[in-house]
Amino acid sequence: MEFLSWKAEDGVAIVTIHRPPANALAQQLIRELDELLNEIEQNDDVRVVLLHGEGRFFSAGADIKEFTSLSSPDQAAALAENGQTVFNRIEAFPKPVIAAIHGAALGGGLELAMSCHIRYVAEDAKLGLPELNLGIIPGFGGTQRLPRYVGTAKAAEMIFTGEPITGIEAVEWGLANKAVPQEELLGQALKLAKKIAKKSPVSLKSAIHALQYSKASFEDGLKAEAEQFGIVFQSEDAKEGIQAFIEKRQPTFSGK
Repeated sequence: MEFLSWKAEDGVAIVTIHRPPANALAQQLIRELDELLNEIEQNDDVRVVLLHGEGRFFSAGADIKEFTSLSSPDQAAALAENGQTVFNRIEAFPKPVIAAIHGAALGGGLELAMSCHIRYVAEDAKLGLPELNLGIIPGFGGTQRLPRYVGTAKAAEMIFTGEPITGIEAVEWGLANKAVPQEELLGQALKLAKKIAKKSPVSLKSAIHALQYSKASFEDGLKAEAEQFGIVFQSEDAKEGIQAFIEKRQPTFSGK
């Protein structure tokens, strides 16, 4: 695989995202993630998955340059649905998935982290959904998962402003399980993963399945999100926001 690698250690699959400099979630990376899940699911020696990013970030978001190839609402909605499908699979994966987040988990990176069962964060990590800064909205489940963790009001603030919160704030808000110094992050997350790996695979699978029923009308919310993601992509503001990001300048939104 080009952007993902993994190794096994004491029943834990340590999965590394390596797409420098920002570990942006290109469609190829998401496809590779789906393929890797197939491999890990069939490996009986793996009981827990630990996901982390190589370099400076967990993942700084989707690959914005890919957005410039989307020429219709249907294409944009399809891109959102593809990401949602893989992230939904992570949430329902029969083996626990832990995200170890350092640097930044922004946009699609945070949506990926939120699909994991447990999140450990570096204290100074930045977590946010900045899509409205580009004139678009989250499309990989962000509008549906974030309110589950932090409540509707805080989710609205994060999404509307696009401003990130720190790892410490993420724990205080219920978005993450534990915040630790960055140098301790991977070790602490791996310690947790190995502890969980000693549990019965059968009971872990059943517990994950039961936890899925804690959601209400989640699928309807995802469908609505993908539809709106497609609609917003035909706006002039979306084109301006994406182009401004690529050109490294501030966007000027017209409201069209």
